[in-house]
Amino acid sequence: MKTPPGADGNTPDGPREPRSSRWSDLGRPPLNAAALRRGLVREGGLWSEVDVVQRTGSTNSDLVARAAEGRAVEGAVLVAEEQTAGRGRLDRQWTAPPRSGLFFSVLLTPGEVPVGRWGWLPLLTGVAVATGLSRAAGVDTALKWPNDLLVTVGGEERKAGGILAERAGDGGVVIGVGVNVSLKADELPVPTAGSLGLAGAVSTDRDPLLRGVLRSLEEWYGKWRDAGGDAGACGLQEAYVAGCATLGREVRAELPGDRAVVGEAVAVDGDGRLVLATEEGVQEPVGAGDIVHLRPA
Repeated sequence: MKTPPGADGNTPDGPREPRSSRWSDLGRPPLNAAALRRGLVREGGLWSEVDVVQRTGSTNSDLVARAAEGRAVEGAVLVAEEQTAGRGRLDRQWTAPPRSGLFFSVLLTPGEVPVGRWGWLPLLTGVAVATGLSRAAGVDTALKWPNDLLVTVGGEERKAGGILAERAGDGGVVIGVGVNVSLKADELPVPTAGSLGLAGAVSTDRDPLLRGVLRSLEEWYGKWRDAGGDAGACGLQEAYVAGCATLGREVRAELPGDRAVVGEAVAVDGDGRLVLATEEGVQEPVGAGDIVHLRPA
């Protein structure tokens, strides 16, 4: 069989100069958008559309804007192969090489759930992501309150992912998820970061990982919504407590207004707040803040 011109990497005028392309890193193939849609978008299901873009600043910002313009409905999923301005809590930057992780946002409109219970959505997403990754990647993940995903690498606890929830108009919430999948040790942004690959994942194929996470999120969101947002009644509170690595530890909660509280994390209450038992004998619920683990559980 005659080789087509250029198929061997050469041109009629000589060897082709190497150039980067979306196919150049064969260890990190692109997501199959059509297959994801076939596997996730179904009649009566939560996911209404799945879009995959090659590069964007932030999937959260893009999906919030789409919702504001009326171009997205509940169940919209926006996935990026690369984010150039990914954000975590407190406006921290989230960067990773192209196609090295899962970077996506979803739009939810839980209108039948009282707004006071929407604070459970980031915690619900954490449980769903941890459950989905355990099934699809064979990696045990733990949850650091309120929104970090932890894995164990070389006996050390490392952050492999994070969750960011933002209001989208009056009735919507956009939840962004970032998970390091195939990051190598020399690609980690900070020494305390990790990835599923470094944690011994049985698979780093992002297509089944994303499908597993989104199916798990659909399942947990359905239970929570059907229970009117009652995290205790639908089993969410129990599941979060079971997977939370923050409980049982001495922590420092860095709160708004430059205030800090140190104590043992003893519970996650019905509102999703972390309850700290301080040295003064006070149990203080924390609804928002940055948590620092001071000692192992």
